[in-house]
Amino acid sequence: MIELTAFIEGVGLLGPGLANWNEAKATLAGLAPYTAARTIVPAPASLPPAERRRTGTSVKLALAAGHEAAAMSGRDVATLATVFAASGGDGQNCHAICETLAGDDRMLSPTRFHNSVHNAPAGYWSIATRAMAPSNVLCAYDGSFAAGLLEALCQVAVDGVPTLLIAFDTDYPAPMHEVRPVPDAFGVALVLAPQQSANALARIDAHLTDAPAGALADTALEAMRQAIPAARALPLLEALARGRAAGIVLDYLPDVQLQLDVSVPEEAGAGPGAVRQ
Repeated sequence: MIELTAFIEGVGLLGPGLANWNEAKATLAGLAPYTAARTIVPAPASLPPAERRRTGTSVKLALAAGHEAAAMSGRDVATLATVFAASGGDGQNCHAICETLAGDDRMLSPTRFHNSVHNAPAGYWSIATRAMAPSNVLCAYDGSFAAGLLEALCQVAVDGVPTLLIAFDTDYPAPMHEVRPVPDAFGVALVLAPQQSANALARIDAHLTDAPAGALADTALEAMRQAIPAARALPLLEALARGRAAGIVLDYLPDVQLQLDVSVPEEAGAGPGAVRQ
């Protein structure tokens, strides 16, 4: 069995009722009740004004989660390799394009067009951070988070470089919402490193399994996990928020899932490099 290992140094989160990682930790750890609310996606201050005006929800979402995770890790964003994963494109932008093409005036805005490509968030990230490190963009429908995590873990293992995973999804308006009922925007980012550092939050060991994916005890969070592909990350985020060892299984493909064994650093005084199993 092939196993991939990495250390998580930073987390970014933005979703319904989850404004950021620091505020969401108590809810995910079961210490505070979950309060439902629409996702509020901030304007990307890291972009120049002209580029900022052109961005759609998916770009804003990806940049917000990515910057939070990178800041928490303490690493230079310009040096991080990146993996972007999403089950689709910008739903609002896609809707606007379809409306234009279905109308009498079919002159399509160039901004709409370049925001429609799947790697638009990666392009805007490179502008915002001046990053020149390798960047991969992928899609695996509802298994996109697990696929992105596997890709990032492979980069960490093979290239031995810290890698930033950014997974995100946005909602679609009607009528596309009827066939792709993603209810809201959700973004998550993880900084993964090949060795344990002082900033390591947890170690994850990953391998494929045929065991079924686990469900969350909180019914509202479980509904979110099932409804938004990027929110398939919630069991991992819950384990990180609780700060203790856990074995979790994430949704991936119909006949194979992704198992993560999570261990966390020992308390102060346990010695460098120690992890609690």
